Amino acid sequence: MTPQQFIRKWKPVALTEKAAAQTHFLDLCAMLGHDDPVTADPAGEWFAFEKGVTKTGGGDGFADVWKKGFFAWEYKKKKRNLDDALAQLVRYAAALENPPLQVACDTDRFLIRTAWTNAVPKTYELSLDDLDEPKNLEILRAVFFEPHKLRPTRTRAAVTKEAADKFSTIALRLQGRGTPEEIAHFVNQLVFCFFAHSVKLLPNEFFPKLLKRAAQRPENAKRYFDGLFAAMEKGGDYDLTEIAYFNGGLFDGRRALPLDAGDCGLLLDAASLDWSQIDPIIFGTLFERFLDPEKRGQIGAHYTDAEKIMMIVDPVIVRPLAKEWEAARAEIEALLTKKQKPPKRARTGRAMSPVEAAEEVRSRHLERLRTVSILDPACGSGNFLYLALQAVKDLELRANLECEALGLSPRTPAVGPEIVRGLEINPLAAELARTTIWIGDIQWGIRNGIYARPEPILRTLDTIECRDALITRVAPASPQSPSPPGSSRGSTSSGASTHQGVDGRDEPSHDDGGAAYVEAEWPAAEFIVGNPPFLGGKLMRTGLGDDAVDRLFTVYDGRVPREADLVTYWFEKAMKAIVAGRSKRVGLVATNSIRGGANRRVLDQIAAESRIFEAWSDEPWVIDGAAVRVSLVCFGVGEDGVQLNGNAVDSMNPDLSTGLTDVTKAERLVENLNTAFIGRQKDGPIDISGEFARELISAPLNPNGRSNTDVVHPWMNASAIVRINPDKWLIDFKELDEEAASLYQAPFEFLRTVLKPIREQNRDRQRRSLWWRPGRSGEDLRTALSEVSRFIITPRVAKHRVFVWAHPSIIPDSATAAIARDDDTTFGILHSRFHEAWSLRLCTWLGVGNDPRYTPTTTFETFPFPAGLTPNIPAEKYADDPRAVAIAAAAKRLDDLRSAWLNPPDLIRIEPEVFPTAEQRAAGAKPLYPDRILPKDAQAAVILKKRTLTNLYNERPQWLSDAHRDLDAAVAAAYGWPADISDEDALAKLLELNLSRASAGTAAPPASEEEDDEEA
Repeated sequence: MTPQQFIRKWKPVALTEKAAAQTHFLDLCAMLGHDDPVTADPAGEWFAFEKGVTKTGGGDGFADVWKKGFFAWEYKKKKRNLDDALAQLVRYAAALENPPLQVACDTDRFLIRTAWTNAVPKTYELSLDDLDEPKNLEILRAVFFEPHKLRPTRTRAAVTKEAADKFSTIALRLQGRGTPEEIAHFVNQLVFCFFAHSVKLLPNEFFPKLLKRAAQRPENAKRYFDGLFAAMEKGGDYDLTEIAYFNGGLFDGRRALPLDAGDCGLLLDAASLDWSQIDPIIFGTLFERFLDPEKRGQIGAHYTDAEKIMMIVDPVIVRPLAKEWEAARAEIEALLTKKQKPPKRARTGRAMSPVEAAEEVRSRHLERLRTVSILDPACGSGNFLYLALQAVKDLELRANLECEALGLSPRTPAVGPEIVRGLEINPLAAELARTTIWIGDIQWGIRNGIYARPEPILRTLDTIECRDALITRVAPASPQSPSPPGSSRGSTSSGASTHQGVDGRDEPSHDDGGAAYVEAEWPAAEFIVGNPPFLGGKLMRTGLGDDAVDRLFTVYDGRVPREADLVTYWFEKAMKAIVAGRSKRVGLVATNSIRGGANRRVLDQIAAESRIFEAWSDEPWVIDGAAVRVSLVCFGVGEDGVQLNGNAVDSMNPDLSTGLTDVTKAERLVENLNTAFIGRQKDGPIDISGEFARELISAPLNPNGRSNTDVVHPWMNASAIVRINPDKWLIDFKELDEEAASLYQAPFEFLRTVLKPIREQNRDRQRRSLWWRPGRSGEDLRTALSEVSRFIITPRVAKHRVFVWAHPSIIPDSATAAIARDDDTTFGILHSRFHEAWSLRLCTWLGVGNDPRYTPTTTFETFPFPAGLTPNIPAEKYADDPRAVAIAAAAKRLDDLRSAWLNPPDLIRIEPEVFPTAEQRAAGAKPLYPDRILPKDAQAAVILKKRTLTNLYNERPQWLSDAHRDLDAAVAAAYGWPADISDEDALAKLLELNLSRASAGTAAPPASEEEDDEEA
């Protein structure tokens, strides 16, 4: 059948829907060259007429035609409202597996609407006569053959970003016309009004009319909006128009801020967007960045997508509730098919009918969903809560649809925002969280064809609390009015000043006046999910300030290691909630360094007191607009199978690994103490160029009669180890007081100019008061290195675990770990694959490249060296041990080969440092610094630039593999193992050796704050 024949046949037809529908569709198939449903799918499994479904709003119905993954098609009689037919298909969508196209047709007109998730819907309208044109026929052909051709290119994300951008401009213009909280509340009221207009919660054309009038008379704009907000607060008449009752706390008596002509023009421009399509997750995140001055630097950066958040919401919340529904459904089916005897009524003793009993089972499950409680104790703009609410509502919808399909009566959805609870210290974010959840709740109803609007339209969300999640300030208790811990609203109390909250944001504060700080209480909630703030232990004083950190340490003393990341406090509190029976299941995002060091102690506790049932050990994530690596950890009660990184496993270790060898049980060994150290922490620009350093060490003696060589030393960071040495030096006044330091005149004056202004802004009082010193004194490191002729150094964070030798005058940077041993045997043991495997299992991970981080306490001090070759034994004591000799020879050969590759003699020249001078050297003065290795010429420099350890180990030539093979064999022999022992077997033996030494009394106490500070 040609298009012209099809048009001529159907132009005069005026049959009823039932009489015409299937014949019309069969002719369409013939015209388009597509098999009809009966021919293509006789069983009706994926392409069928009269596809039976259950309507979301209740009652049985049919999709007139359905093709799985393509379309749902509804016919109507000519001249009927096709929009109503599309609305009907929306109610069918869930039961029809959400086809991407919805088509309504009256044989003369075609209305085709796209329904892809996260794409802005687009509608195509065709008439019978339009089919004569090839471009229109192609649209209809795509419906049958290639629906993706009709997929809109404009996404919800694009609309949302545009909306956030427009409103950000408005929000910025409002600065100074109210407090940040007043501005945030007013802007949220405006946002919701735009959304309410787009989804027809406000009378049609009323809001655009108000905007136009405000643009014409901006001096009256505040009064116009005040009137609208007053009507929305209680419902009623405004400007001869009936306004629904909204309130919910958004329209609560707080009125508009003054607007000028520019503001009103921007608002009028924003009305051109389809606000019904904004994505609450993206909008809340972007808008929070605009409203919060501290986050404006993140504008334009990425945001966390829904799929990532669902990696926590699904296992923690959806999976157990879905399992409960499967059990309830099975019981309902058994009752309705009379495989299960209905129970008797409690009051009368009369047996229920099968339908009554089934309805009671359903009611019990629906009530269970309606009373679920979900807490995000660091909710930000509400993304976790929004998606969790949507997920529970989807579960309720599924239960209702499946019950209706089984013959039970329809039910109206009852799950609402009341099930979510949130804690958020930032009032701007808390305000946005409420708006995110309200908009999302309404969008869910529209998306599923549920248009009932009980008033108030906005349900109160007092459960989103604006307060600190970790610490509460309580006033001194009096006999008349005691203040129980956790009773304060924390940061919502009024005050004239601010103090730093534990997540690094300002919160209202007061003169303490004897007030105490206690642990904040969390609301009881069955499920806890969220993305708490990250802040490494080393950075907490800088990021939060001394007072906030001291309060935190005092309140949580003994429960969380002081050197642990801030995020671990949320884990500890969530675990205590489970132990106390206030919560059941938890899923939180953490820095991926939670797998090791001081941070892992909280996971050790969770594994001991509960169970980790699902985790993703290392996932990309977006935190404050930046891509980072995180661990997702789900723990609590339940009978779930254990999953790690998306795979079922038999068990999971506290470091989020699987395997028979749980090396997290390893303990620090006394024999390894006082050997490995983290390098010096600069905390400011105290490093200088080699050129300036040589000026300083060549200068005349200072007033104290001393040379600047006392305080100027070569400096080595991680890059200098694995790449090219940048020829950097350090000014290090060690433990000198300010007066003594000032006697080294030129270095001191340099730091006073460059460093002091920076240190004066530091929140750490010690950094401020001792501004001329490096951030870490390093006295223990200096003492250890003073006893060796050279020392071993390794990057703390690196793709390849490599060790090199360093001259004793060199100051190692905090990005390195220094081992105070100068014998080749220790060097060889550390460079063996056994130590590398051990360090990879006990390390933490860092950076976009997710590189392993070496830590003295967890990776070195736990490692059991071969008996008789441990770090507490002087090297000369085992110099004649055949095991030590073999290891030393293999290690020296490895180092010699690498050195020859890195610095070929034909490409380099050796230049002595300027001090001692040539005359002093001739007189026998010992060099204080290592000689410089420089390229012979420009061509050599080009070649040497590529000669780095990183490139060498990336390439790993055969000679390097052979050298490591020989070294590994020597180390294995020292342990009494075969050379080809597997890494897993070696780890098991190393753990056994560690625990046996620990039980024999050589276990070291837990790391102190200073020792573990860098590891967090």
